[in-house]
Amino acid sequence: MVAVKLESVVKDYHLDKISVRALNGVSLQVEEGDIVCLMGPSGSGKSTLLNIMGAIDVPTSGKVLIKGTDISSLSDRKLSEFRNRTMGFIFQAFNLIPVFSVSENVEYPLLLQKVSKTDRAKRVADILQSVGLESYAHRRPDELSGGQRQRVAIARALITKPAFIVADEPTASLDHKTGKGIMELMAEMNKQMGTTIIFATHDPMVSEYARSIIRVLDGDIV
Repeated sequence: MVAVKLESVVKDYHLDKISVRALNGVSLQVEEGDIVCLMGPSGSGKSTLLNIMGAIDVPTSGKVLIKGTDISSLSDRKLSEFRNRTMGFIFQAFNLIPVFSVSENVEYPLLLQKVSKTDRAKRVADILQSVGLESYAHRRPDELSGGQRQRVAIARALITKPAFIVADEPTASLDHKTGKGIMELMAEMNKQMGTTIIFATHDPMVSEYARSIIRVLDGDIV
């Protein structure tokens, strides 16, 4: 089945009186369970494409179908609800809440979904075990290494059992060995859970774990 489908997607940004086109009528589709890598130099449009595929942004024109839902037609509130229900996000800066413990950071998306306390506790314990952080549950982010923080971010992205995950430069803040370990973990999570994963990166090592590579240049698929 198709997880994401883009049809003639155009994205323009308006800076003062200047219009900048980031995507030039892009059409593509991603199958469920795939690991896809968006690659291209800075300014190529890959992050814009990732944001649109992850429902963080909407196109200027064209159609975006995620799990069969046309997100282009959703209101901001409906889009936010859809994103929280369907997506998991991993960012290069981790985006953890510094005053929360590891378990609280991972639990937070479940609170937004109003999952019961008992179910939250079990799911957090299970996912922390899966990413090898069960003994770090009560630590704060500033007490963790970069690789451990990214593992927390991965656990938080997976905790809601999303249809798919989008990851923007997930290894950029990590050394090569740690980044490789993170990619192996995500590939294993994909294998175990069948979660579709879409990366945006310029790191060739990340692309080694992809089943499909989409190259982006000047707003086009090349």
